[in-house]
Amino acid sequence: MGAKTNQDAGDTLTVNIAIVGGGRACNFFLKLLQSNSFPFLKVNIVGVCDINPEAAGLRTAREMGIYTTDNFRDFFAFDNLDSILELTNNKDVLLELIKLRPQRVGVLEHNIGRFFHNYFLMSQRLQSAEHQAALARTVSDFIMQHSNAAIVVLNTDFSIAAANEAYLKVVGKPQTEVIGGYCHQVYYNRNAPCASSPPVLKCPMLETLKTGQTAHVIHEHQTAAGHTTYGNIVTYPLKDEHGEITGVIEIWRDITADIATRWDKRAEDLKNDLKRMVQEDRMISLGKLVASCVHEINNPIQGLLTYSDLMHKITADDQPSQENWNLLNSYLSIVSDELLRCGDIISGLLSFSRETSGGYIDVDLNDVLQAVAALTRHKMELQNIRLTLELAPGLIMVRGDTNQLQQGMLNLVFNAIEAMPAGGDLTIGTQTDPADHQVIVSVQDTGYGIPPENLDHIYDPFFTTKAPGEGTGLGLSIAYGIVKNHGGRVKVKSSANTGTVFHLRLPLI
Repeated sequence: MGAKTNQDAGDTLTVNIAIVGGGRACNFFLKLLQSNSFPFLKVNIVGVCDINPEAAGLRTAREMGIYTTDNFRDFFAFDNLDSILELTNNKDVLLELIKLRPQRVGVLEHNIGRFFHNYFLMSQRLQSAEHQAALARTVSDFIMQHSNAAIVVLNTDFSIAAANEAYLKVVGKPQTEVIGGYCHQVYYNRNAPCASSPPVLKCPMLETLKTGQTAHVIHEHQTAAGHTTYGNIVTYPLKDEHGEITGVIEIWRDITADIATRWDKRAEDLKNDLKRMVQEDRMISLGKLVASCVHEINNPIQGLLTYSDLMHKITADDQPSQENWNLLNSYLSIVSDELLRCGDIISGLLSFSRETSGGYIDVDLNDVLQAVAALTRHKMELQNIRLTLELAPGLIMVRGDTNQLQQGMLNLVFNAIEAMPAGGDLTIGTQTDPADHQVIVSVQDTGYGIPPENLDHIYDPFFTTKAPGEGTGLGLSIAYGIVKNHGGRVKVKSSANTGTVFHLRLPLI
């Protein structure tokens, strides 16, 4: 549930207030709002709180369709709440409100009741339109000063007619330096309006003066302390009885924290998306590996059946000769070797398919590349591809996710295999760059290469030159994302009909 600040007309400013204390003062205030309207200002009551469900103000609020509750903490969930009006006359409640409220929400204490009472008496005495206008200005000024947003009233020549305390705090200047100054001088230290001097900024006030309607922009601002903040700026026109614009109300809200939170959430969502895509791509790769490994496993299984039959015949003899015993021992040795080979294949597939927690650990990159080579060796043999490993000696330690690194390297190998349907040479190597404290991984093939017009798109998700059903177009984009996520860089060189080489740079531990 949330309160929403809006504009009822082209020149009406809405202020969202929640009331704590639903007694007679609250009841008077609600009825006062029902019977009066003020130009340029609408007080929007978004909720009333009282522990007594039969309190007069609480009953009136329910009749008016206003949200009611017995716990003022419910108000903190409202999106655009400006202030909370405390009418219980209870010091403990006031202190608790001040302590627990969100930073963006102001608290108006119970003494405001006297203001509303005086206002009521004045409204009974003032009859002329001039006095009523003065009274409306009094109410607007009061709300303006108690708003948590930075508010400034501008003349049509960009000079500042009025500013609240929140605005003075934002610009870091006293009222004597602000009133009468120009908004572009006070806020941006510019000698000319924002839309006419470089760097040019979109001016919401200028837009309002041109159209007569509200305008909205988001500006970046450098504070006196050198920090960058982002402000959500909304302007509203002030018009006379003839509809002519006499001034502009400008409301500035600091949304730096909101932008940072949204950016962090977006970054986290992107990381989760990459993790999900990597795992889905692993399943696709696993299917390719299984299809290849089935043939490699099937051959030793057929041999195991043959040797089992021969050993069965030898053991069926009551007194086998020494020669048969020797044959039996050799058959057992062959069976043992073939079973170990099958076990290694299955272990590699199971390890590859297993999803990890995603935490970064110390990883030997040579081990990752050797595992990828073992998983794809038979597929290369079937396509008459000669594999050469040129790995730097010793440990090549990087910080990363083993499964993600394995997936990225596997995608590059698959890409190379698919580029050599008639066979060729594939070279996988590592070498260290002590100057940059990096490791360089190279994956080079002798395939048909990448056309120059496609080089700028090979990392785009779902970009593929394969026929429909032959590829997803995610392999290289996932490999690129994994390397970037590990603080690395990717470069590619390719020539038509001569081959392609990918160079990956990753930081060493």
